[in-house]
Amino acid sequence: MRVALVSHSTKPRGGLVHTLSLAEALHARGVDVHLLALGDPAEGLFRPTRVPHTVLPGPTKAGTTLDERVFLSIDTLASGLVGMAGEFDVLHTQDCIAARAAARVRDAGAGVIVVRTVHHVDDFTTRALVECQRAAIVEPDEVLVVSEQWREILRTEYGRTARVVPNGVDPGRFPEPPPAEIARLRSKIGANNMFLFLAVGGVEPRKGSVHAFRALSRLRAEGLPVLLAVVGGHSYQDYTAYRDAALGSLPGLGLTLGTDVVLLGTVDDTELAGWYHAADALSFPSVKEGWGLVVLEAMGAGLPVVASDLPVFGEYLVDGENALLPTVADPAALAEAMRRVVQEPELRARLVAGGAATVPRFTWDASARRHEEIYAGL
Repeated sequence: MRVALVSHSTKPRGGLVHTLSLAEALHARGVDVHLLALGDPAEGLFRPTRVPHTVLPGPTKAGTTLDERVFLSIDTLASGLVGMAGEFDVLHTQDCIAARAAARVRDAGAGVIVVRTVHHVDDFTTRALVECQRAAIVEPDEVLVVSEQWREILRTEYGRTARVVPNGVDPGRFPEPPPAEIARLRSKIGANNMFLFLAVGGVEPRKGSVHAFRALSRLRAEGLPVLLAVVGGHSYQDYTAYRDAALGSLPGLGLTLGTDVVLLGTVDDTELAGWYHAADALSFPSVKEGWGLVVLEAMGAGLPVVASDLPVFGEYLVDGENALLPTVADPAALAEAMRRVVQEPELRARLVAGGAATVPRFTWDASARRHEEIYAGL
């Protein structure tokens, strides 16, 4: 069976990280797999890979609104897929844009089966995008999700039956750098004598950034030597207003951008590995997640994790055993959890050990095996 994994982006966000990792695991198992992504062919993917792949040129013009960008991307990706669809039996799409484009190509007569993995459902506000997202869930021949929570959401809100295939993690993707490099990174942001919390995913609503800032403010007001470094920032949606408001609130919280909160931007895998190992703990107070790949990555790097009590986290995290799960969107509860991680070394050691025991349960090879079974059943 010839399988194409299709993504709307080449940027290192969760969806493409999942797609590329799954493609590599399938390729290692001998599956005839090809990765298709929309982007800049000259720039390529965000990291090298041995998986056969094609970067299809993105839209030649930029839309002025999110609606325009989405529909331009669907049109462009569909045009690119038309010429390649005959090479594959399955188009396994990883997002709303890819699913709509693949369904269009199938409906035009291409003999392909369209599979969609729903990682999460975006909070679109325009009627056109809400309907586009609904169609991207209803139109595929087979729908997969990465958690039980999202299987239930798709059943109750979209009337769609989905199968669960959990994410995986590759601890070897983030090897520990030499001590000198860790020291350099910490010194670079003034964290030599600070407890360094790492946040991954940029400053955006879904990551609960404002709650992290308010929790950090409480700890700094108590005199605790804590610092928050934020990795990431690229997003298909424009979160400028949220980001500006969140960062603009820092002075009122007694925090200084660049001193108490440091924005590291989008980094490559080598530097991300460095930050995972240079940090003292992960702060990941998301208010919405499909799974939370970052949590597994951090645990694989030996970091204690502070997340939130989202139902999806409860599928693989146990409060006090392999993570702390304070109430979602509650800065006071988050601050208390962060305070405990700072002040209780025994707790940190227990969380690290619990994380190390959790990671082996979620491998990309296991995920690839399950995908192979589903493809064969189609």
